[in-house]
Amino acid sequence: MFHYDFMQHAFIAGTIVAIMCGAIGVFVMARGLSFITHSFSHIGFSGASFAIYVGWDPLEGLLLFTTVGALSIGRMGVKFFRREASISVMLSVFLGLGILFLALTPQSGSFTSTILFGSVVGISLKDVWVIVILTAALLCLLTLGYKMLKFDSFDPVGAEAAGLPIRFISVAFLLLLSVGVAEAVQIVGALLVFALMTIPASTARHITQSVFMMIVVSAVLAVLGVWVGLTLSYLTSAPVSFYITAFEALCYFLALGWSALKAKYQPMKMAA
Repeated sequence: MFHYDFMQHAFIAGTIVAIMCGAIGVFVMARGLSFITHSFSHIGFSGASFAIYVGWDPLEGLLLFTTVGALSIGRMGVKFFRREASISVMLSVFLGLGILFLALTPQSGSFTSTILFGSVVGISLKDVWVIVILTAALLCLLTLGYKMLKFDSFDPVGAEAAGLPIRFISVAFLLLLSVGVAEAVQIVGALLVFALMTIPASTARHITQSVFMMIVVSAVLAVLGVWVGLTLSYLTSAPVSFYITAFEALCYFLALGWSALKAKYQPMKMAA
């Protein structure tokens, strides 16, 4: 299958995005922001629809809307945005806008499927380079702010007591997350982007207690999910996103079972 250019592009882009999702997903789960990841996917759907309507590249609309959304949420405050009414209104408005833009766009049927469910096999060489540049920039920024972000994510009370710029860290991370979601939408689509961003990280938390190892395990699981998804999709012609989410869910439940067994038998070993 690697003699096809589109499969080469799919594996390269999918691997890069998976590494990014695995790394940033650990902090998403630690900060309790999985609901914002889901919200960004809806905002991104509206942005991609708008881009198609005005004749832009869908990624440009995704980045525009998700980054503006990140700044808006940062200004309102995450605690305010967590209110049920705020989330419902925000998601409803952006879903409505996305549907409106698609309805106003001639021949939008294929674009609708691509935005909602992803189209990793339709990624061009130009798209691959854009993803490489965005991911490299995102991971560099994540590395530079790793110590502060780790401290604030896993010990927010201690970080505040230590005088860290909590508001700045929160807004900066939301911006990184918005870019990450915009990239991931191209792989698994707006409806399932939170799966690649959150499930591998959730699995990693049941396997190791080290933050660095969580990032490594999460990234590895995300990459394996993309590889398995692409391979099985090529062999069966079923959607890539289905196999990715099925693989990640299987790994999660296996890790959950392993964690439960370890917790059950560890006291017995200590007693013996």
